[in-house]
Amino acid sequence: MKSSSGITNSDLATSGLGGIQVLATLVTTWLLDRAGRRILLIISSAGMTISLLAVAVIFFIKDTVSQDSHLYYILSMVSLLAIVAYVIAFSFGMGFIPWVIMSEILPVSIKSLAGSFATLANWLTSFGITMTANLLLSWSAGGTFVSYMLVSAFTLVFVILWVPETKGRTLEEIQWSFR
Repeated sequence: MKSSSGITNSDLATSGLGGIQVLATLVTTWLLDRAGRRILLIISSAGMTISLLAVAVIFFIKDTVSQDSHLYYILSMVSLLAIVAYVIAFSFGMGFIPWVIMSEILPVSIKSLAGSFATLANWLTSFGITMTANLLLSWSAGGTFVSYMLVSAFTLVFVILWVPETKGRTLEEIQWSFR
């Protein structure tokens, strides 16, 4: 519903979520050199995984609950909080730290080419998600979030196993960790 100013509830929600994302990103820039990149990526991907799992479970439960019930309303609010938690977790690390690490670990000779491929992969993935989200949601809302959660869980395992800490290290020290 539009107010007299022309602002809708969806405009307010989008602006609020964007504001939360900006604040979380600002906190992360402050923490980046204090806590380290790797730990922030682990916390970020773990938070994303847990948030997506919560949304998936809630959608599966909501399918069995009457829309008129108080429980349905509570589940709706909890799923909203889980989405906000996801945005904060994403902004806390996965939103921009991979770009920082990429600039730190790649040799100068391939940095521009690798950066171009990473950007292409990022945009193609975003395009794929955008183009398939409605189809997946119509198939199964809970199943959609389970599939996103599995990707996030894989990312968590990948970071734990293969992403080195780059905070305070030279390019040579970082390259040595890949041997």
